[in-house]
Amino acid sequence: MKEADIKTSRRKDKTMRLEDMGYSNALEKFRTENKLDHFETGRVIAEHRERYIISTGKGEFEAEITGNLRFTAKDREGFPAVGDWVALTTYDPDFAIIHRILPRSSIIKRQAVGQSGGIQVIAANVDYAFVVQAVDRDFNINRLERYLTICNSSRVKPIIILSKIDLINEHERSEIQEKIKVRIKDVPVIAISNESWQGYDAIKSTIEKGKTYCMLGSSGAGKSTLLNNLSGKTIMRTDAISRSTNKGRHVTSHRELIILENGGILIDNPGMREVGIADSEGGLEITFDMIVRLSQNCRFRDCTHTNETGCAVLEAIEKGEIEKASYENWLKLEREKKHYESSVEERRKKDKEFGKLFKNYKKDMKKNKD
Repeated sequence: MKEADIKTSRRKDKTMRLEDMGYSNALEKFRTENKLDHFETGRVIAEHRERYIISTGKGEFEAEITGNLRFTAKDREGFPAVGDWVALTTYDPDFAIIHRILPRSSIIKRQAVGQSGGIQVIAANVDYAFVVQAVDRDFNINRLERYLTICNSSRVKPIIILSKIDLINEHERSEIQEKIKVRIKDVPVIAISNESWQGYDAIKSTIEKGKTYCMLGSSGAGKSTLLNNLSGKTIMRTDAISRSTNKGRHVTSHRELIILENGGILIDNPGMREVGIADSEGGLEITFDMIVRLSQNCRFRDCTHTNETGCAVLEAIEKGEIEKASYENWLKLEREKKHYESSVEERRKKDKEFGKLFKNYKKDMKKNKD
């Protein structure tokens, strides 16, 4: 079979209704009201270096964005991401051009690694996030609070998945679950084994048809194995943990959206070793809601909660009402948030100055021509 025939066959196998991929009446209303009827509608199911795979309901298409969309994008949020709904034009046999991103119900993002004030979009239009941590080596409750902050600022409901429970004993597992119970409230916790499949019924019961789920976690946490087991087939390659570093290898190299047999929609992600928060929607206030509530009772309105007399937060720590480790993690994330916000402001200032400079340059060029 020729390569073109293989691609056509693959596209035919992937046909499904847009509603099966989570398309809503609200999106259809927006499309109609904004006169996008002459475009096709599709969802981004994979992304790799600004090349996209779009599923339109008729099949799958490789796609690029228009030059106008690229030019008008102020930052990475202006580019499509896995999970996005887009207006596009398709061309035979398997190519498409993306003209517009439809409104997002949510967007999961983090600070871009090595870019001050920059962001990286992880996924869009996500309803729930499976925050996966391996209990044998990966478990870190500070990092867990960091992931929860990202979820809360993104308006995505988190579900904690403790993987590889077959590698520790029952006592160790109970200790981990108790630590989570003390520091994290009102977030479901499911413990699973990828060997015995313990806990999989609990995960499957949380997955609803038409809802989108995103997996977050470090390399080697067991996300790819979880995806393969939930889908019933090998979609992502899995590797063993490196013996020399005890760290997971990067197996998933790009983001991809998969439709599960029960109708749930799952987005897999590459493992993240750095999880810088880009919190602009009050994620910290939700994750550390008890600290925030107590801070309203401090004697001084501008209390920094570090050494002031009459600080309600410090008093709660002394009484054992708040774990000191959680408080210290909150301080760290607050400092990180403020640094990120100042970096964003500095970047905007530079962009504004460059915009003025470019505008004046164009004026001067026009004068010289006249």
